[in-house]
Amino acid sequence: MNMLFFIVFVLFSALIFRLGIVQIVQGEDYQRKIERTEDITVNASVPRGKIFDRDGQIVVDNMPQNAITYTRAQSPDPDEMMKTAEKLAQLIEKETDQVTERDKKDFWIGKNEEKAKMKIKDKEWEAYENDEITEDEIYDMQLERITEEDLRELTADELEVLAIYREFTAGYAMTPQIVKNKNVTDVEYAVVSENLSSLPGVNTATDWERAYSYNNTLKTVLGNISSSKEGLPKEMVDYYLSRDYSRNDRVGKSYLEYQYEDVLRGQKTKMKNITDKSGNLLESEIITEGKRGNDLVLSIDMDLQIAVEKIIEEELGQAKRTGSHPLLDRAFVTMMDPNTGEILAMAGKKYEVDDGKAAMLDFALGNMTTSYAMGSTVKGATILTGYMTGVNEPGEYIVDEPIRLADTPPKSSWFNRGGAFGISDTYALMRSSNVYMFKTAMEIGGAKYVPNGGLKIDLEAFSTMRKHFNQFGLGVKTGIDLPNEQAGYQGIVDPKEPGKILDFSIGQFDTYTPLQLAQYVSTIANGGYRMEPHIVKEIRQPMSDTNKIGPVSKEIKPKVLNTLDLEPGWIERVQEGFRLVAQASEGTASSYFGDAPYKMAAKTGTAEGVYDGPLRENYKNKLTWNVTLIGYAPYDNPEVAMAVVVPWAYESSGNSIPINHHIGRKAMDKYFELKKQKSIDKPVNAIIEQDIVNKKETESE
Repeated sequence: MNMLFFIVFVLFSALIFRLGIVQIVQGEDYQRKIERTEDITVNASVPRGKIFDRDGQIVVDNMPQNAITYTRAQSPDPDEMMKTAEKLAQLIEKETDQVTERDKKDFWIGKNEEKAKMKIKDKEWEAYENDEITEDEIYDMQLERITEEDLRELTADELEVLAIYREFTAGYAMTPQIVKNKNVTDVEYAVVSENLSSLPGVNTATDWERAYSYNNTLKTVLGNISSSKEGLPKEMVDYYLSRDYSRNDRVGKSYLEYQYEDVLRGQKTKMKNITDKSGNLLESEIITEGKRGNDLVLSIDMDLQIAVEKIIEEELGQAKRTGSHPLLDRAFVTMMDPNTGEILAMAGKKYEVDDGKAAMLDFALGNMTTSYAMGSTVKGATILTGYMTGVNEPGEYIVDEPIRLADTPPKSSWFNRGGAFGISDTYALMRSSNVYMFKTAMEIGGAKYVPNGGLKIDLEAFSTMRKHFNQFGLGVKTGIDLPNEQAGYQGIVDPKEPGKILDFSIGQFDTYTPLQLAQYVSTIANGGYRMEPHIVKEIRQPMSDTNKIGPVSKEIKPKVLNTLDLEPGWIERVQEGFRLVAQASEGTASSYFGDAPYKMAAKTGTAEGVYDGPLRENYKNKLTWNVTLIGYAPYDNPEVAMAVVVPWAYESSGNSIPINHHIGRKAMDKYFELKKQKSIDKPVNAIIEQDIVNKKETESE
């Protein structure tokens, strides 16, 4: 027994000794662990990069705006959140237009628990007590039985509280959620800032929104971003979350903003949220300052872009005012540097009438997302395809005569002046001979033309000609740095209609985009190099001084997609033909460009086809004409190439209009006018000037 008592004594002594250590020696440490806070690191969004034009003019900026935010705890208390919403509602005005009927019903139940219980019958409560009905089913019954009269009991003040509470619950735990960032007055901002201690989770901050210096100019190409309410697109949530995005981050949704999301997004601010053991936010502190996204410098000249859009509006509006062109509703112009692929202007306008009011809408995207039959502008590709396939030789003469096939209406040029000696390739381009192209296509297809006879053509001729046209950029995507580019439409090859190859040769079978047409004429202008078009010229680092442009982070260099397999002198024949079109007295565009001081080379086009525009249900099988124009200048040292496309310009040859020529001449005039003006007013553009300043500052440092 003594031994047992001794053991018990030793054990109790050890226990007391251990308790003494815990309470006296380590007591403070354990107390701190009990009351410890938890540090949670979150990311806060930063403004996106800016977008400038080639001269350093801001196209898209970030407009700062006051904002009120709320950061929800990890284990939120709904009652505490509601109390905070009620306090905040007394300090700010909150729009209630986003409050849904379901929101109102949920709020009504929370405010009227007894009335909500009365919506359920005794038998239903009894079934609930017997586990025959679930709590969720009871709640659904209550929601269903709330009447409009019940909802009218909610006052305007209560709806405002509900609107704020709705924003509180919409956010993600420990991530700041925008409660209000539109029209936050200085008074609201100041009052909320003064009362943050009584508004747990609420904070004041500076938010931003995209600002467009030129309003809707080029807006469809620039694209859009999601709002803080939208957050990440549902279909791409996993992709963005894996790249360190938050669910309520704003991202590029379309075109330029989407294409360059990785460049524009910036480096997020890292914040440490300190919470208590209940998960309530105590304070936030910045670990790493964020940095707004890199800036984009476009190849676009906004002065030229605006001028070309105005030209299109004037010419399109004038044609519509005559009342003689009911189907004409759009026009496009793409201008690019044929040597680098830089897009200088990409303008498109669509004429629409809404409630009796006519409007010209931006449709710049149509240059790459819509395609049309381009007519005779493609004849340069046909001539060169004849050379490359070996069926024709440079300078070869072909008799221009009506093509008469059995059981087929005659197909001819708009003129027939070949005589017994025929016409040359350059003359065929200058006068826009159809027959020269027809006979070239027949040779490619292995057919021998016999007047009034049949036409046996190897259908592989379609593939052969398309492959060669692809080398110029016709019928394939150009590679522009924008998503959703269209490749055009290939006509269906019917063995019963082999003669469609003749239509293909003059641009009346397959369809191409205006951008493809610009790439094609650039390929001819620069001597046979298909350049990849691009709308972004440089990527620049952001500067803390908002009035400065940062140093170059990446320069988008010219990219040759392919080189035409040509022998010396071949492409010069087509270039000469294009020069004659614009400058020789018999050229189809000489009356419009013959007196131009910049020495234009060009090719005109007209394509007949069945109307397939937005009113096609009312105009089935209606024949219309598309009018097109391509060109470059100066012809002996090209610096700008252009494509003009005006679909469905008129419905009968007697009602034709040279709208393509008017637009093309004015656009080219404006390019050289601005070039001269800028060389006088701006010896170096704003970006080059800033580069000099940056270099001097760096050397000084």
